[in-house]
Amino acid sequence: MLGDSTAVGLGDPLPGGAWRGVGPLVADALGIGPAGYLNCAFTGARMRCVRTEQLPHALARRADVALVIVGMNDTLRSDFDPRALAADLDHVLAQLRAAGTLPVPVRFHDHGRVFRLPGPLRRALKARIDQLNGVVDTVVSRHGVPCVDLDRLPGTYELASWSVDRLHPSERGHRLLARAFTDVLAGAGVAVPRPVSLACSGGAQASALDHVGWLVAKGVPWLWRRGRDLVPYAAGILVRSALGRQREAPAPDPAPEVATA
Repeated sequence: MLGDSTAVGLGDPLPGGAWRGVGPLVADALGIGPAGYLNCAFTGARMRCVRTEQLPHALARRADVALVIVGMNDTLRSDFDPRALAADLDHVLAQLRAAGTLPVPVRFHDHGRVFRLPGPLRRALKARIDQLNGVVDTVVSRHGVPCVDLDRLPGTYELASWSVDRLHPSERGHRLLARAFTDVLAGAGVAVPRPVSLACSGGAQASALDHVGWLVAKGVPWLWRRGRDLVPYAAGILVRSALGRQREAPAPDPAPEVATA
């Protein structure tokens, strides 16, 4: 497992404080025991982190399959660079393929729609996500590997699929994502002896106090920090949109000529 906090399993807590999430669910479906499963992901990871810090561990393991969930943290930063993302993802997929590993990355959904961002910020984030997905599409096509499309995944935009923070999948969301990964893997010829169940079980339930606590302690500060990175970009989108409307506006009809005696 390579990637960020979703790959870590955030949003699907177990009693006692550990995280489960998509990785262990897929591993169980494939019949992989704890000794055969490696999660290299960590919270806050960006595409470059996967290339420089996580990939070497995955290559050393020489796994049959590697799930790659990364890119959203890049879209939220002021130094967002699609060319650098493409180079890093290309390197990751090429190295995994060369090691005999089948990588399965994801293309992303409109997360501003889930998080209910204000209009300008949502449009700014959506523009970034579209660019990220363009990178994923190009690199995936180049290497001929399967990919999970979160925007087309049933349940993606349902509130029950998201945890209290609306940033990470809930247990149901992780199960939906794990089912999507195993469907794609099965289509690529990988045996899936135990299909992922969508029935929630074994996870810890969040209380109303958990929801309020997260909003106050983490939700508002997170939105403020990320908003500061996205606001200048969002302002640029609004300005360009306004200028475009001005250029496209029809010229006023000329004033009628007045006959003189």
